[in-house]
Amino acid sequence: MPAGETHRAAVKNGRVSTHDYTLTVTWTGNRGAGTSGPDAYDRHHVIAAAGKPDLPGSADPSFRGDATRWNPEELLVASLSQCHMLWYLGLAAATGVVVVDYRDDPTGTMVEHPDGAGEFTEVVLHPTVTVADAAMAARAESLHARAHARCFIARSVAFPVHHRPTVVTA
Repeated sequence: MPAGETHRAAVKNGRVSTHDYTLTVTWTGNRGAGTSGPDAYDRHHVIAAAGKPDLPGSADPSFRGDATRWNPEELLVASLSQCHMLWYLGLAAATGVVVVDYRDDPTGTMVEHPDGAGEFTEVVLHPTVTVADAAMAARAESLHARAHARCFIARSVAFPVHHRPTVVTA
């Protein structure tokens, strides 16, 4: 399957469908000596998929990366936030909650062990949702639990994803 192509199988009669995601990650940090030493190369890379703009990547600055480029840890936190938001907006539309603005300031916590290995211990989503009418506020807040339960990415990670929403009225 070419880079960026997504296979989508339809869900019919309650059957499970699969979705495959293909992209290309290319290391661009060879300064001429390859990986001849820890300081001999950059952690720069490019994430590409057909029909989409390239995404410049690097390691976290703590791991000799470039702070001006996206790192995998940020992208993981962002993917959890995006997935939650998209499910939330869909559920809001389906249940008559009119969302007029949505912003999230998610945070992720990762621990690094003395041997250099590590893992995320949690991600906390902090969405601020603006609804069109105060009568929708309680329902709007309750939709976060449903969105969380359906988020494909939150269901796939081995650490807790919490949500601490704020709902305001336009």
